[in-house]
Amino acid sequence: MQPTVSIIVPVYNAESTLRRCVDSILNQDYRDFELILVNDGSQDGSGAICDAYAAQDPRVIAIHKPNTGVSDTRNLAISRARGTYLQFLDSDDWITPDATTLLVQTARQHDCDLVISDFYRVVGERVSRKGDIDDDTVLTREEYAAHMMENPADFYYGVLWNKLYRRSIVERWNLRMDPEISWCEDFMFNLEYIRHTETFCALQVPIYYYVKTKGSLATQSLTIPKTIKMKLTVFEYYNRFFKTVLDEEEYEKSRLKVYKFLLDAAGDGAVPPAILPGSQKLGNERMQVSPDILAGTGILCDAFRDRKLLERYLETAALKNDLSLPEAVALLYLRQCTPEVTRRDLADFAGLSRSALALALQKAVSQGLLRTEDLKDPESGEKQTRFLFTPAAGPVLEDLERARREYEAARLDTLTPEEQAAYQALSQKIQTHIQTVLQ
Repeated sequence: MQPTVSIIVPVYNAESTLRRCVDSILNQDYRDFELILVNDGSQDGSGAICDAYAAQDPRVIAIHKPNTGVSDTRNLAISRARGTYLQFLDSDDWITPDATTLLVQTARQHDCDLVISDFYRVVGERVSRKGDIDDDTVLTREEYAAHMMENPADFYYGVLWNKLYRRSIVERWNLRMDPEISWCEDFMFNLEYIRHTETFCALQVPIYYYVKTKGSLATQSLTIPKTIKMKLTVFEYYNRFFKTVLDEEEYEKSRLKVYKFLLDAAGDGAVPPAILPGSQKLGNERMQVSPDILAGTGILCDAFRDRKLLERYLETAALKNDLSLPEAVALLYLRQCTPEVTRRDLADFAGLSRSALALALQKAVSQGLLRTEDLKDPESGEKQTRFLFTPAAGPVLEDLERARREYEAARLDTLTPEEQAAYQALSQKIQTHIQTVLQ
């Protein structure tokens, strides 16, 4: 059966990082993909690693070829791909467990030709988040090009691995990497792809871990004349791209911005700095769960795992909407309560401390997601504050509700419809009994 996504990983002397990369793909929540590993004449143990994964998992395809470079390697993989969408990784990087799920969901929800996402920049044990487009809406080609024009040499736009492509567009126009270009070759492919597409969507959640270990131009044994020729080719192509996308009047207005690419890229400005502002220790950027507790037994461990599963899906909604995980939890639980719920009861219900709940509600008010209303208790006469959702909270609540549904689906994923119905019936009987005991 044809897979939904073809995930392409070119491999060259990557035995020290390849397993981390492939494991991150195979351990994703999303399962409907083929993984194409193309060994580009590696001289270490990379080829054997590719073969081992292919023998273990039928979704993995291992291809071996003489060393001809990353562009030619990707081109071979594209020709072999069968998926509706194309996704790329580099062999020294890795992805989050929800990466392909989020890319495909976004593409289908908005009928997009290209999805672009934020990513994590990893340097040693430090990690920072990188993105550019803040709009969480569908963009036209002209709108996307306008964003790109503001930061013309930004890595976010130039690379392949933070995007999802429609394979039908790639095949219809026979789009491939240029093997003669070894500088900004990803960007040239993207520019050509954009010319034949109409709808774009930016995903606010970082899904990719980029490790800067690749060689620069200085280490690629290129002569100075060849380097200059390559850069001039890319510059000219970039200029022609905007002449195609913009009408003559708009192009003249934006010509200085277009030429800014020549300046930024001339200094290899496409490469992100060693570390970005707001960095943190690697491992703290997403929710982590102790393997020992995950393997534990007993009702407390069961309750812990259930809560962590819910938080895993809520975390994606939180990242998308610039919320912390406690803030997302507070909003989801508040939605399930009556407006008259006390802060103490809400904190108890959500499993948050009173101070953490107070901070979460305060931020939601400052973001315009909640409004407060002062009331008096009819019996005690004490002042009470209730929190009401504003219309601006609608999209956030939709994301939280989607996360809750995904959590429910994950819990029941391996059960047949008959088993799910039986489970729901028994769960309802158990909950009714618990309510009776606690009354």
